[in-house]
This record gives sequence, C-alpha cells and structure tokens, in this order.
Amino acid sequence: MNDSPVTLRYNDEIVRRFTLASVLWGVVGLLVGVVIALQLAFPALNLGLPYTTFGRLRPLHTNAAIFAFVGNMVFAGVYYSSQRLLKARLAYDFLTKVHFWGWQLIIVLAAVTLPLGYSRSKEYAELIWPIDVLVALVWVVFGVVFFGTLARRRERSLYVAVWFYVGTIITVALLYVVNHLSLPTSLLHSYPVFGGVQDALVQWWYGHNAVAFFLTTPILGIMYYFVPKAVGRPVYSYRLSIIHFWSLIFLYIWAGPHHLLNTSLPGWLQGLGMIFSLMLWAPSWGGMLNGLLTLRGAWDKLRTDPVVKFMAAAVTFYGMATFEGPLLSIKAVNALGHYTDWIVGHVHAGTLGWNGFMAAGMFYWLVPRLWGTKLHSERLANLHFWVGMVGILFYVASMWVAGIGQGLSLNELTADGSAPANTFIETLKNILPMYYLRALGGGLYLCGFLLMVYNLWRTIRSGTPTDGGAEVPAEAAALPPARPFAGFANAPVLFTLAIIATACLWLLGQGGWATAGLVGLVTAVLATIAHFEVNQYTWKTWHEELLHHAFPFSVLSLIAVAIGGALQIIPTVALYKGDGDARLLEGRVQKPYRPLELAGRDLYVREGCYNCHSQMIRTLKPDILRYGAGQGYSRLGESIYDRPFQWGSRRTGPDLAREGLLRPDLAWHYRHLVNPRELEPDSIMPAYPWLKEQDVDRSLLFGKISALRTLGVPYRAEASTPAAIQNDYDAQAKEIAKALADKGIVVPTDSEMVALLAYLKCLGLNVETLSPEARR
Repeated sequence: MNDSPVTLRYNDEIVRRFTLASVLWGVVGLLVGVVIALQLAFPALNLGLPYTTFGRLRPLHTNAAIFAFVGNMVFAGVYYSSQRLLKARLAYDFLTKVHFWGWQLIIVLAAVTLPLGYSRSKEYAELIWPIDVLVALVWVVFGVVFFGTLARRRERSLYVAVWFYVGTIITVALLYVVNHLSLPTSLLHSYPVFGGVQDALVQWWYGHNAVAFFLTTPILGIMYYFVPKAVGRPVYSYRLSIIHFWSLIFLYIWAGPHHLLNTSLPGWLQGLGMIFSLMLWAPSWGGMLNGLLTLRGAWDKLRTDPVVKFMAAAVTFYGMATFEGPLLSIKAVNALGHYTDWIVGHVHAGTLGWNGFMAAGMFYWLVPRLWGTKLHSERLANLHFWVGMVGILFYVASMWVAGIGQGLSLNELTADGSAPANTFIETLKNILPMYYLRALGGGLYLCGFLLMVYNLWRTIRSGTPTDGGAEVPAEAAALPPARPFAGFANAPVLFTLAIIATACLWLLGQGGWATAGLVGLVTAVLATIAHFEVNQYTWKTWHEELLHHAFPFSVLSLIAVAIGGALQIIPTVALYKGDGDARLLEGRVQKPYRPLELAGRDLYVREGCYNCHSQMIRTLKPDILRYGAGQGYSRLGESIYDRPFQWGSRRTGPDLAREGLLRPDLAWHYRHLVNPRELEPDSIMPAYPWLKEQDVDRSLLFGKISALRTLGVPYRAEASTPAAIQNDYDAQAKEIAKALADKGIVVPTDSEMVALLAYLKCLGLNVETLSPEARR
C-alpha cells in the first residue's frame, strides 16, 4: 500500500486571468459611471449623439459594474478559494478557459449592443436574447467546473464559503432563466413571456435577488475565506454561519416585491415583500457580526494592514446597506424614498463599499501570492483606501440629501391639500448641487481605483506567475462514495417543511384555511423548539452529515430558494391576466397598441427612457394629484399587456403613465424631444434630434404583433395581417404628421419621431373601463 502523500498543483492561471479582467472592467465600469453622473449635472455632455445619451450609457455602467467587474472578481475568488477548501485542482482545465473567454465575449457584446440601443429595458437584465442564451451557457460551464471540482474533492466536509458558492450558482441560474424567458421577434429583439404586473413581479424577483445572489452571497463566501486568511483567525462562530446561510437564502428570495410598494401590485404580494424584507435584518446582521468579530484579537491590523482595512470597511458597508434595505421596505418610508436618489445612494453604498472594497482587499491579498512577490506599496494601498472612502461618503451622502429632499418636496401639498406644492422642475433645481457632489465622489472613487491599478501593476512586474499547491495525505486522496439521498428524511428537514407549509397557508389562505395555518404554524414552531432542546446533538449531527454530501446539500439549497419565488409567481401568472376577473384588474384593462404606437414604444425602450421616467401612479395622494389626470392611481389592468413593463425605478423626469391626458400637445412633445432646454432651461434631459431623421423599420412590425398575439395580447386576426398593419400604421402616422403640420412642423410619416409621439399620445388613453361583472 502506497502511503506517500499526493501532491496537488492548483490551477491559478485561470484565477490570474479573472483577476486582471476584473480590474480592467472595473476601470471601464467606474469611468462610465462618472460620465453619466456628469451628464446628469451637465446635460451637454450627452453630446447630441444617439450612442452617448444617459439612457443608453446607464445600462452599460450597471452591467459593467455588476457582471464585468464584480462577476470576474467573484470567479477569481471562487476558483482560488474552492481549490484550497476542497483540496482539489479545478476540474476540466479546458472548460475553465471556455468560461473565461465566454464571459469576456458576453461583456464585449454588451458593451457594443447597449450603446446601440439593443435593450430589453429590464434592470440588470437589459441584454438581448442571443446574449442571454450565451450567459446561460457560460454559467452552466461555470457550474460544471465547480460541481466537478466538488465531486473530486479530498476534503470531505464543506466549509461555509462553499455553501454560499453552491447557493449562488444554483439560484442565479434559476433567476436568470425565468426572468429572461422571451419570445424572439428577430435576431436582435424579443418580448418577455410575462406582461404587465406579471413582468413587474418576475423582474423584481430577479432584480432584487440578482443583488442578493450575484452581489451578496458569493461575496459573503469570499468574506468567509479571505477575512480569516487575512487576520490569521478562524471564523468567529460556526453556528452563526449556519443560521446566516440557511435563513439568508430562504428569506432573501421573498423580498423582491418591496421594490413595488404602493403600486398596483396586489396587496398580498406587497405585504409579503415588506415582511420578509424586515426579517432579513437578522441574518444579514448576523453575517456582518460574524465577519467583524472574526477580527477579534487582530484589531491592531486595522492600523497597519490595508487588506484588513478594506475588508473590515466592506463588511461594515454590508451591515449599513442591509440595515437600509429593510428600512426602505417599510411602506411609509418607501413612499418617501422610492423613485428618488435615496435608492441610488443605497445601491452605491453596497456596490462601492461592500463589493468594491471587498474586491480591493481580495486583490491586495491575492495578487502578491499569484505572482510570488510582495505588494509594491502599502502606502499607496492605504491612500487608495482613504481616497475611495471619501469618494463613497461624498457619493452616498449627496444622494441621501438629494433623495430625501426630493421625496419631501414632491410629496408636499398646498395648505388645503388640493394640489402639489412644488413643481417637478423646482425640485430638480433644488437638488442639482448634490449631483455635482455625486460626480465628485464618483471621480474620487475612480482615482482611488486607479491607484490600485498602478500598485497591482508594479506588484505583478516584480514577480512571476506562481501556482499554489498542497500535499494531501494518501488516506485523503479519495473520499468514500457519496450517498446522494443522505440528509433528506430526518427531523430538521421535516420540521422545517412543516413550518414553511403552515406559514404559507396562514399568509396566503383565507378564512378557515388561514386560521388553520396559524394554528399549525404555532404548533410546528413549538414542536420544533421542543425537539431541538431535547435532541440538540441529533440536529448538529444531521448538519455535519449533510456537509459531507454535496448533492443533498445542493438540493435542499434549491428548495429553500425556489419556494418563495414559486408561491409568488405562480398565483400571479394564474390570476392576474388580461382575460381574467375584472375585479382583479381593478375595473380597467389596457387596449393593445396600434402598430405605430408599438413602434414608438420600442423606440422609447431603445432610447432608455425607462431609466428616468416611470409609468406608475402610486396609491399616494401626491402622485394622484400630480399625475392622475382626474382618474386616480394606476390600476393593475392598465398595463396588463405591456411587454416589457415600464413601471420604472427612478424619476429623474416626471411620470408618464397618463401623459396623453396631461399633455396632449404633440408640437410641445416634438420641441421637447428635439431640444428640451428650449422649453425648460433647467431641464437635464438629453436631446433626441436624430428621431426626426431616422425612419422606422416597418418590416419588423408583423413579426412583433404576431409574437404578442402568441403571448396572449388580443389583437384581432383580421387586423394582424401584414397589409392591415401597414394600413393602420399609415393612417395614424398621417394623423400625427398633419397635427404637427398644423403647428408649422414638417416631419416625414415614416420618421421615428412620429412613432414616438404616437406612443406618448396614447399613454392614459389606451384603456377601457370594465363593469364589475365583466370578464374578458
């Protein structure tokens, strides 16, 4: 029998590649962020070009920051740490290269298509369908490499960082596939399978949990590996890490509806979103405390070690962001903060502080080891920290002041409560100085990042690429065969399922079912506590045994994250649809867009107007008085066929849900689109003069309307033939052109300007009222 140890040589070449890519794309993402911040302060910087407007560059910034910068950083951290934690070289060297180059191709395609206006207009999900398919395939490659490494591991028990990696890979795949279900109309365009309120719910189920499972859980895994490494201490509490992981992945998935509070989203979904968001305080802060208390006995390193400094600050920002998120999910607070810059500040506190600083700490620790040398300059790293910290404080503080000020101003009513006290443009003028400070803060953060780039470059030049390795005892060279179904049939799993089932019955049931659910929930909780107190050893042994078997661990993780989405999405898709009960549609239903209006709506999406304008009048008196046009708040049925939905997440400009009623003057809209500052000198909206010069590609309309009919939009068959579509288009285009000609404005009927004006004109008018008994 050969007892000599087995020597492992890790694949650190792929880690080096992802590290360098992350740093490169980080510069790009931050630079574009500074540019669009300056565009909001100085609108002339939109340059009058279609490819450089805020509406087109903002999605480029968010995608570069999330998927290019943080994405590459996550892959580097996961691949480096998992090899050491699992005592195994990454599986399938070739697939790691496919993963790397495939991901960079996705980023380049995004960088090309987004400025060209090819967008799905869904936040963090703007990429067109061919790129979406590529993202899914590359993510599968990542999963195959990771789970292949997991299968050949020589360390039997799974460390806490690996738990978070497993949860990330499974959940991101689920989120991405469901939210990107689309029906293509051409190679570069598609419509979402879900429409209206369904699309809104699915998008923010994805959008919120993209933040949770792409920007949070993998970074937590990296925290659980690199923070103990940096300070030379074990994780503060293993038991707390168990609570942190399971409660976080279960609760997070329910919280998406808090992005849609006070809208026409059904009340039961809003309630669930708020309740689960508040519950997230506990596991989030448990994880933060676990990270910070790992520094116990090593607090002195905060003064001397930039790695520890960055990581401690990052964990602190994680705590701040996860306190602010649940706070903003309270309906009364959300009424003040939603659609304002407060949300922008909240997001950037997490992205710049939590993601950005954790990335910097990881790079400063990792790069010297990957190139077998020492960090070039700790003084520069410390300077980076303080410049970046000041930049974050300028950015976040300015957005807090701007957002709260904007919310208070727009929600203020006259003394008799009959009208808004302030105009939108007055509010914008008051907060404009904060936009200057935001740009300054972003610029400082970019300068700090460039200091890191220089520091890392000098560090790399002083060393040579070095792959790590380890010697594994012969008895650990091969694990016993896995038991794929171990860990399912036992008290912890059964009690947990009982609690979830009875809680869902209580929350979603009515009358006697809700009462039975509440009684069952109380009974299940008490029984669980009693069983745990009597059999603590059994519970601990079960979890330890579970950690020895990756398959049941992965399955239970999938179940934990799938429950919340299924119980929210399935009832919404089944109940809230255009041919459903008029009471559920709140008595109004949307009429299908005419061909010209549909073409204009797609132009609205192309130009990124959704980045600055909402189309959702909230159930709040200030919103109703300002935007309601005498018809109250937006009803659920008014946007039921919208694909994609356009409820928005930010109001840099006013709401447009009833723009056709509030401002029917087409000549005003024409002049406003050509040169906004001609009508309002203080406007920060970009100009769109090219719309009057470019023609609509009418040949695409038949395919688009056919796709919408397939998805359930009630276009009549006789009105959906190519000839009927073109005739209707011509008729409405001539009406628009004549209305403009009467005001002395000559525009060709085929121009994009005519199509966009037709869309703006129909907003608020393409709705019919239903009787309470009506069913469509």
